[in-house]
Amino acid sequence: MVRDDLYITVPSFFRCPISLDVMKSPVSLCTGVTYDRSSIERWLDNGNNTCPATMQVLHTKDFVPNRTLQRLIQIWSDSVQHRVDSAAESSPPKPLLSQDQVLDLIRRLDPESSESSSFDSLSKIVCFARESDENRRFVAGADGFVPMLVKFLGNAADGGTRSLDLSELAVRALDMIRTEISDMVEKVATSMLKQSDGDCLRSVVAVMQRGSVESRIGSARVLEWMAVSAEVKKKIGEKEEVLAELLKMINPEKDRSLMEAGISCLIAVSMGRRAKVRMVRLGVVKTLEKCLWEQNMSVLMTEKVLRVLEAVSSVREGRTEICRERGVVERVVERVLLKVSSVATELAVTVLWSVCYLQSDKGAQDAVEKANGVTKILLLMQSNCSPAVRLMSADLLKMFRLSSSNSSSSFLSSYDTNTTHITPF
Repeated sequence: MVRDDLYITVPSFFRCPISLDVMKSPVSLCTGVTYDRSSIERWLDNGNNTCPATMQVLHTKDFVPNRTLQRLIQIWSDSVQHRVDSAAESSPPKPLLSQDQVLDLIRRLDPESSESSSFDSLSKIVCFARESDENRRFVAGADGFVPMLVKFLGNAADGGTRSLDLSELAVRALDMIRTEISDMVEKVATSMLKQSDGDCLRSVVAVMQRGSVESRIGSARVLEWMAVSAEVKKKIGEKEEVLAELLKMINPEKDRSLMEAGISCLIAVSMGRRAKVRMVRLGVVKTLEKCLWEQNMSVLMTEKVLRVLEAVSSVREGRTEICRERGVVERVVERVLLKVSSVATELAVTVLWSVCYLQSDKGAQDAVEKANGVTKILLLMQSNCSPAVRLMSADLLKMFRLSSSNSSSSFLSSYDTNTTHITPF
């Protein structure tokens, strides 16, 4: 007889997006979404060539077994069975592992031992930590656990399948306990960056490239968490492969949580000039233009997209690329008076000031006029905008008054801001 107070909650990411049942054999498509093998095979056999969850067209119908998720499901299933058995015996359900057992597993973890035993032990620890905040705090405080995770990432840089599984588990563990070890962030970041000349970062990149969606999100969050000092920001931002993978996450067609994690991390690590130039070379401007076309983007995401665009507009290479992509300027003009937020408005005006006034690009100026930007900037000047926005808007109006000969500038010819320019940086 099963106890009335025994409730089984199935984690959402254990369910197949098609059948909604717990997955028996999880496999991931090229889009990063994981399905039960039988369900996705049936979908593809019916002639479909899209990802059911995202409706993206599949450039390949191949799929990869998600062994990490399969192992976590197995551990969860064993835990559920244990609870059911305990309830059937009229005894209170017990957790899968006790704290003493977890400590014993942590003590026996050895990055140099067989990958199979390490994977099993780390899987159980991750599953234990996932159960509650109390468990996460306990794991985070276990002596030597965090340095051990760093060693696992350093030793898993060879990129093998089993090494990738271990890297995913290590990243998930760090992601789950990062808020509990905020006092260790500088020590962890330094250790990860120094370990074997960047092997840890190579392992994280491998997870970002071939891991599950959840693991990729965790990777971005861990890197953002690490980027607390200028030195760390610089070292991560100068890794081109890191920037490339973060840019791949920033796509309106991708999972929104993945997109937000990617762009938040990109903002955190793109402070230096080299990082910004690399981002431009990797195509960040076109990526951001695609984002700006998204109609249902949240206020927070809009601000983050404009923040990255403002960052690349602070370097000559970025301004040149923005001017080359005329559609970007037009989309930014549209954002100026959409009343998204005061932050979004200031970022949008800064981008326009950078390419039209600082760069003095005629093409960008024409794009602003084409999008009725002069009128919008004038209206913005008359609103309750910030001093920085007012100064940049005044510069733009002066420029259009002097350089343009259309009806807008004729109207502006009698307008005098009487302001003195102050660089808004």
